[in-house]
Amino acid sequence: MERGLGWCHPDVVKFCHPGLIPILERLDYPMVSIDTSLIGFARSANNAPPRHLGTRYSADGRFLKEPGNTVVSHVTAGTPSHAAILAVRDRLMSMPEAGQFAFTHASSLHMTIFQGIIEYRRRQPYWPTDMARDTPIDVMTSHFRDKLRNFAPLSPFRARITEVTPLGLTLEGDSVDDRRCLREWRDAFSGVFGYRHPDHDDYVFHITFAYIIGWLADAVLPRWQEVLAEQLAYLKERSPVVDLDPPAFCSFEDMNHFEELIVFGRSTKTVRNAP
Repeated sequence: MERGLGWCHPDVVKFCHPGLIPILERLDYPMVSIDTSLIGFARSANNAPPRHLGTRYSADGRFLKEPGNTVVSHVTAGTPSHAAILAVRDRLMSMPEAGQFAFTHASSLHMTIFQGIIEYRRRQPYWPTDMARDTPIDVMTSHFRDKLRNFAPLSPFRARITEVTPLGLTLEGDSVDDRRCLREWRDAFSGVFGYRHPDHDDYVFHITFAYIIGWLADAVLPRWQEVLAEQLAYLKERSPVVDLDPPAFCSFEDMNHFEELIVFGRSTKTVRNAP
């Protein structure tokens, strides 16, 4: 989707993105500030339920069993970044529409570095070609753990927040060198895991707060846009660079907890054996 239309009169939006017109016409604002990434959460822009509803989480906000593994950098606990991010999460949880989201546990806050495998995505190119697609998840986790045991850590990196969305934060490398470093980490893990996702080269780094249960009413989008902009300004002031732990290979049963098995710091360290 296009992003960053800024202050857009409906006629301008019609020229830029005709699909937005039905939504904007429902809003009682002569001049509407709506980013198209936020439009994607509108009820009028969606004719199907959210894609993970019923498999990753339920309609009452409970997280369902969806085991897998991944490489993440947890937000470093006890840091100014951690406190600022938790404050933003709390602000979104206080929104009148918060009940339309399933919020993950605060302890799960992390930035994904490389996507591992997950129960409901047993297909190419999300699964290594040398492993049967019906292999149990715990066997896959042990397989990757063994392959990663001698993985040589790459250079550390810094990340900054670029956007606050209803689901969390969008991040990127803080500098050109940091962005290059993140690409190198992803390339290295791709070689070990044995697959490359379609979005490998343009993967959007993020920290998830929540998953959407029900799409937002069109009329509330301006209020959300205002709150999200305020929270982004707050984070840029309080935490221009996010404090992240070194990348770690993790296992999970659902989206509420990511158990570190191997930490790739200055030297690779096994935290515990996978089950």
